[in-house]
Amino acid sequence: MAKNADQIFWAHIFDHFLKQRDSHQTTLSFLKSIPFFQRLKKAQLDEVAKILHDRDYEKDEFLFEIGQPGAAMFLIKEGEISIETPTSQGSYAQLAVLKDHSFLGELALLDESPRSATARAITPVKAFCLFRSDLEKLAERRPDISSEIYKILATMTGERLKKTNSLLKVAQTRKREAA
Repeated sequence: MAKNADQIFWAHIFDHFLKQRDSHQTTLSFLKSIPFFQRLKKAQLDEVAKILHDRDYEKDEFLFEIGQPGAAMFLIKEGEISIETPTSQGSYAQLAVLKDHSFLGELALLDESPRSATARAITPVKAFCLFRSDLEKLAERRPDISSEIYKILATMTGERLKKTNSLLKVAQTRKREAA
């Protein structure tokens, strides 16, 4: 029995709806797997998912370079990113490699401060971007979500500062002992 045009149309619409729903559920599961978003409730994650931007990067493509103003945080869905800093010889020293379900550039959610390192895709990368401007717009509509994100960011920044201070103390102690 042949399908009429209405059946084909509605089957296409329904199929499109199912794909969108499945994609949204996948995005929510992904966000829950990122420590940065684990404190958010499902309804809050729904709102965050709406403002994310899909990005694909080819091998050796830069996500951002040192000195550029920060504009977005990146969430790695697939792939590997090298965090690098320039050396005095004109090459780059690798500081870290970030993989699936990692995030980077989160300080850009606060202001346009220059990037402190370069981020380069070392494999093809699929990522989400969360732009500061979109988070600011979300703050107008849903201050509960943005305040939670800013609290998480403040906590993480404080923890990193404590680790850095501890490492500096160890380095200073070793320097004194060596003298």
